[in-house]
Amino acid sequence: MNKKQIAITLGIVCLILTMFVVIQIRTTNNANKVVSQTFTSNDLRNQVLKWKERYDTTYAELQSSEKKLEDVRQQASENTDGSDEKEAELKKNNILIGLTDVTGEGVIVTLKDNNTVTADSNILDPSMVIVHMPDILGVINELKNAGAEAISINDQRVVSTTSLTCEGNIININGEKISSPFVIKAIGSSIYMNSALTRAGGTIEYLNRYIQASVKTSNNITIGKYTGVLNPKYIKYTVKLPYKIA
Repeated sequence: MNKKQIAITLGIVCLILTMFVVIQIRTTNNANKVVSQTFTSNDLRNQVLKWKERYDTTYAELQSSEKKLEDVRQQASENTDGSDEKEAELKKNNILIGLTDVTGEGVIVTLKDNNTVTADSNILDPSMVIVHMPDILGVINELKNAGAEAISINDQRVVSTTSLTCEGNIININGEKISSPFVIKAIGSSIYMNSALTRAGGTIEYLNRYIQASVKTSNNITIGKYTGVLNPKYIKYTVKLPYKIA
């Protein structure tokens, strides 16, 4: 074989080797791309699964929070309704026991010492023309029987603990000393109370035999609240639960 043939043969062998190396390199690169793509796809799928898991957890927590919030709103609404009822009941009780200023229709009764009595009068005992505690109590009882809802004497509210004591022509009520004229205000049906007091042979007619007694009706009477302290010693509160305890 001459030099020319040897050169040609070597050239062909080199070409074949070069082609083989190129093919091998391309095959390796393609394989690496497939592996890389496969790794990227798996990693992305894992990330998606992780985010989905986080989303599901967050969504579940959100639903739980919304339910708790709704429960709180419902409970607050129920408590508000209950509070409104309790507040209304408290106001009503305060009115009834005298701890609130009140206004309404009613009557005003005025009792005065009779200063018009002369020596020619048939009254033998001068003390009979002075307003005494029984006179006031008689009017109070008549008013209560006629449905009076609030009563005051010279702006002193009559409550369950009110007591009257007499010292001559001075009346002691709620720790305050008052004297004639005695102005008794009562809120209730002005028709019923006026009729009860002014009926024939009734309280006003009887009192006018000795003292000066008058009554008038009004559509707007204001009676102030009791300013003392109510401190019951024997009364106990009875609490009724709206449910049964198992």
